[in-house]
Amino acid sequence: MDHHQFISNTLLYVEDHLHQPLSLDDIADSFHMSKYYFHRLFSAMMGCSLSHYILSRRLNASLSLIQNNKLSLTDIAYQLSFGSQASFTRAFKRQYGVSPRVFRAAKFPIPLEPPPSVVKRPLKNLNGDIVADFSLTQIETIKVSGIAFEVDLAGDYKSRIRSHANMLLDRLDKNVNGSCYVIYSNCQPNSTRFKVLFGIPQVVNIDEPFYFTVDVPQLFCARFTYFGDILDIGDVLKSDYARFLKISRQETEDTTIELIQVFDDIHNLDSAYHVYAPIKKLAMDEEI
Repeated sequence: MDHHQFISNTLLYVEDHLHQPLSLDDIADSFHMSKYYFHRLFSAMMGCSLSHYILSRRLNASLSLIQNNKLSLTDIAYQLSFGSQASFTRAFKRQYGVSPRVFRAAKFPIPLEPPPSVVKRPLKNLNGDIVADFSLTQIETIKVSGIAFEVDLAGDYKSRIRSHANMLLDRLDKNVNGSCYVIYSNCQPNSTRFKVLFGIPQVVNIDEPFYFTVDVPQLFCARFTYFGDILDIGDVLKSDYARFLKISRQETEDTTIELIQVFDDIHNLDSAYHVYAPIKKLAMDEEI
């Protein structure tokens, strides 16, 4: 079974049936799958339960209906299969911070969101649940030479990483090939800003500001693999990592390095890449 295509088909099915009753049983039956396996698979792939996803998409669909003044809020609530206007209003306010009535009157700019893409990564069954496939591995001390800068994960960090990658490549020998490292470190509490080093695992002497050679210390990590655009994985990685910690009973390591992203090909940042998240080395790690 192609899990990614299956979940993509599920998202299309949900989008086409938002005005009808939708339940886990009904959707699992439509795809001829056990509801228990379907629930675990959907939660692992999308980072939320099916019911939470359906609610979110119904609220998204309500935005354009609310702006149509011909429809009452009660009509909208029933069109989108909410039990009552009150339950619709509560859910809308939880998601958007304002009531549907205030949104209609004030014309708040809340954009419609398209259905999310399904991030491709391998899965595994662990302790009876489905999680993003991982391996426990130790990164040995390694020298990485590259350019240092800051990114804000709430902004367009993809273009910033690419621009600094090009700055480094322009200063390297044209024949340099192999992997490259994006090392995220020193994120402050309640902040989305990280210090970043984009570099290659060899010593390169570039006598310019912001170019450094650093020793990455030995780290024990959980290693995940993703395919596709680096912008797509933010929330999914957080969900994958949280599920991994809970189900595998691992603990995060107290280190300034938050994540290490390793691309197989420095010249192709759309290639498969690996994410290394530092964790504590426990006795049970040898058995996973």
